[in-house]
Amino acid sequence: MSASLKTMFDLSGRTALVTGGSRGLGLTMAEALGEFGATVVLTARKQNELDAAVEHLAGLGITAHAVAADVGKPEAAQAVVDAVKALGLRIDILVNNAGTSWGSKTEEMPLDAWNKLMAVNLTGPFLMAQAVAREFMIPAGWGRIVNIASVEGLLGHHPRMIGTLAYNSSKGGLVNFTRALAAEWAPLGITVNALAPGYFPSKLTNYVIDTHGADLIADTPRGKLGCDDDLKGATLLLASNAGTHITGQILAVDGGATII
Repeated sequence: MSASLKTMFDLSGRTALVTGGSRGLGLTMAEALGEFGATVVLTARKQNELDAAVEHLAGLGITAHAVAADVGKPEAAQAVVDAVKALGLRIDILVNNAGTSWGSKTEEMPLDAWNKLMAVNLTGPFLMAQAVAREFMIPAGWGRIVNIASVEGLLGHHPRMIGTLAYNSSKGGLVNFTRALAAEWAPLGITVNALAPGYFPSKLTNYVIDTHGADLIADTPRGKLGCDDDLKGATLLLASNAGTHITGQILAVDGGATII
């Protein structure tokens, strides 16, 4: 007999790790996972922001924990895994959401900035997926990895906007990272997918939206930017048993901006 839809989306007994989860889209996705029963572990660099996020989730009836970590540093992934084990938890769902950006003309971009973006946006998800899968998902024969890419990893970049070559390159790398890892780990019971958000108001995008918001909206068939709730359903699908037969896919959540 087929499982009910409620059962397929139910995350009770699961633990989800959300990197960059103390605010913005990361916290929004944590809300969705927690609402459907997952215990949530948040990572971010700033302990005070993590504490506020945990308090916020607790107010929604969600069990949440915080582990301060900088995913741009190579030692962070194993440190987070060890901290989760010390809490008596395992990681069933990994949302690789932490990210950073840099805007400048390519000919003026410092190498240090390029290296930082690659460390946070691409190497960080690799190390986190490797550590989490090795410790928890592969032994369990079950896991869900959701990488947060971007429509900027699917497209070029309009020349009227400030250059973001390193960001686009790192997110494009994350797109094919998702496909390659999905193929490798599918026999192990682990699905690997990515969400590619369009423009959502956030700390990273505020400058671009303030400068080019009208153009971005005009270029979006739905005629609006993303809002907090727009990633929740997609995250839940890819993190639950409802998405068991979905792997290696890149889902653009962009109001149709990439179809025209």
